[in-house]
Amino acid sequence: MTMATVYSFSVETPTGVQQSLQEYAGKVLLIVNTASKCGFTPQYKGLQELHEATQSRGFTVLAFPCNQFGHQEPGTIEEVLAFCQMNYRVTFPVFAKIDVNGPNAHPLYQYLTRSAKGVLGSEAIKWNFTKFLVDRQGNVVKRYASATTPESLRSDIETLLVANGAELR
Repeated sequence: MTMATVYSFSVETPTGVQQSLQEYAGKVLLIVNTASKCGFTPQYKGLQELHEATQSRGFTVLAFPCNQFGHQEPGTIEEVLAFCQMNYRVTFPVFAKIDVNGPNAHPLYQYLTRSAKGVLGSEAIKWNFTKFLVDRQGNVVKRYASATTPESLRSDIETLLVANGAELR
């Protein structure tokens, strides 16, 4: 039996189509649960900058809007996409809204939280903009708290890009 990786999962696109994360095989990923009405929402700017700066070398951000924390993502997926485009010019993939905790947590998030536990060994996502860094083989490398800025992840991302064969250009 092979070990699961993030590539073992499918997620729903904003148009309702199931998309296999196998499409991202070979890329370094930053998977983030997002919200449009959160104190951390300005992190979209840093996420977009990271994406733009490193996508040509095999990095992408995958955003999963979630309304489980303070009801800070109340809108429809169309409203979420419009917000991201209008305010932050987001070009990385934003998927359909999901639950990241509880009985209806998406299987991808069940896997992520088991693979990289939070503070004091907790599996639960504490808030919006929790981030998971994934290597090119689909393995979860590290979990970051909501307050960790995208900019501060640059060296960890660079390490994975270089370690996995995409030398700095």
